[in-house]
Amino acid sequence: MTKNSYLFTSESVSEGHPDKVCDRISDMVVDSYLSKDPVSRVACETLTTTNKVVLAGETRGPKIEKDELINKVRNCIKDIGYDQEGFSWKTAKIETFLHEQSSDIAMGVDSKDNKDEGAGDQGIMFGYACKETEELMPAPIYFSHKILRLMATDRKKGSLTGIEPDSKSQVSMLYENNKPVKVTSVVISTQHSKELNQEKVREKIIPYIQKSIPQKYLEDLDPKEIYINPTGQFIIGGPDGDTGLTGRKIIVDTYGGAAPHGGGAFSGKDPTKVDRSAAYASRYLAKNIVAAGVSEKCLIQLAYAIGVSKPLSIFIKLADKDEAKVKKIKDLINKNFDLSPRGIREMLNLNNPIYEVTSAYGHFGRKPSNNGEFSWEKTDKVDLFKL
Repeated sequence: MTKNSYLFTSESVSEGHPDKVCDRISDMVVDSYLSKDPVSRVACETLTTTNKVVLAGETRGPKIEKDELINKVRNCIKDIGYDQEGFSWKTAKIETFLHEQSSDIAMGVDSKDNKDEGAGDQGIMFGYACKETEELMPAPIYFSHKILRLMATDRKKGSLTGIEPDSKSQVSMLYENNKPVKVTSVVISTQHSKELNQEKVREKIIPYIQKSIPQKYLEDLDPKEIYINPTGQFIIGGPDGDTGLTGRKIIVDTYGGAAPHGGGAFSGKDPTKVDRSAAYASRYLAKNIVAAGVSEKCLIQLAYAIGVSKPLSIFIKLADKDEAKVKKIKDLINKNFDLSPRGIREMLNLNNPIYEVTSAYGHFGRKPSNNGEFSWEKTDKVDLFKL
């Protein structure tokens, strides 16, 4: 490899991964509260292990009976596809320890005396976009997600038999002059039934690599560099094989390591938490900037303090050749966007129950829906950023 060449790798995990089961349940709790009252406050953490689910956290809003939440947890597990001896939607023991939000936190976030509400916590959030894919996402994470998403779709339809919910993927790509030119290796580990041997698992999974990654990137891929269940059989999986927790797959959720991450998880948090809402806003800005043709890539950082409504700082980084445009872009952002927590929620319509679907296969690079899901993926500000 030359000095301008390097390998870069990103991974994804499926909705049946134990940590993702937890993200799904936590986001279901957020949606449950927001569907009853759009100004609800939720911070929900979930733990899963062998046939057990535990919910804990803080809420403020409508009263939701424990039995209603427990039934919804079972529906999440059922939809993911778990009805196994070690983890089943029918028999899992489910406990919930949700309680009222701290009055100290509420005081810092609530608006009063004509003062806009403050951020729900301090922190830094990053947004990123690049021209490596049509969705303006880094290629390795986008392809890693797509492989698992297509597998899950076919598994649920019944056309991919013998493959169970817990899966992981990893795509390595060669970059030349900062552009991806080919895939050098793919790793997929997937839970499967006892009836399938490893040869059969490989036979079933290889087509999903071909469906997910453009042929131009696969032409030189050595078959020996496709690793399917490299440790051998993978029968015991999900929360029975490994304990799961909310918020442990934050790099999977964002850009696969191709851009910085502020450190905070998204799932289980209502949109007053800037960990979530400001990360969505920064992606929204970065994506529109790149879509406008300003630069091949854009990184944006926003910083907040608890109880303070405006961001403390805005950092923008474009491709090296475009750095002279940063001041103009920052001026456009300051003039045209309200990046207070309330401003972000109103701009992106975040007070709706739109979060459960975000819990697997990435929060970014997805298609905006008619009911408001992935509103931060719209490119409706392109004209504003054309310089």
